[in-house]
Amino acid sequence: MRTAVVLLAALISCSALSCLNPFAPRINTELGQQICGDLSQVENIFCAFRNAYAFKDTTLYGSLLSPSFAFIYTDYDLLIEKTWGREDEMKLTNTMFQSVQSLTLIWNSEIAFTETDTSETIERGYDLTVTFGPTDVEEVNGVAEFYLTRTNAGDPWKLLRWNDKSNF
Repeated sequence: MRTAVVLLAALISCSALSCLNPFAPRINTELGQQICGDLSQVENIFCAFRNAYAFKDTTLYGSLLSPSFAFIYTDYDLLIEKTWGREDEMKLTNTMFQSVQSLTLIWNSEIAFTETDTSETIERGYDLTVTFGPTDVEEVNGVAEFYLTRTNAGDPWKLLRWNDKSNF
């Protein structure tokens, strides 16, 4: 009888541990296998950037930006270049994160590349899928030029400038 009670208790414990919590968000297993490493490696900055978008995490995203960050793009309606700083970037990104159901960012290969120990310039293509709802999905393809900086070799990189060269 005692063996049956222990076996029953073990069975109940195992089944309780295997239950899904309906209140916990599902883990994106695709991203779970791509943990970003040390941010002193340029490729890890792009990995963390992708994860910040996927998880809609403004804290992670903000940690990648330099205090003097600038976003630059061309307003094709007015045919002028426009710029905003880190504070506006964080506000706009937070609004975007809250307004969408999901974001999937895929970095394409590097198009141009220059480097020193404390600065990097990288031009990359990207594919961004923005899901507002089950039937409202937008696909954006573009090119961006990124200027990364750090104080000393081996320090984490920070995104100093993002020049979006997309023509949409």
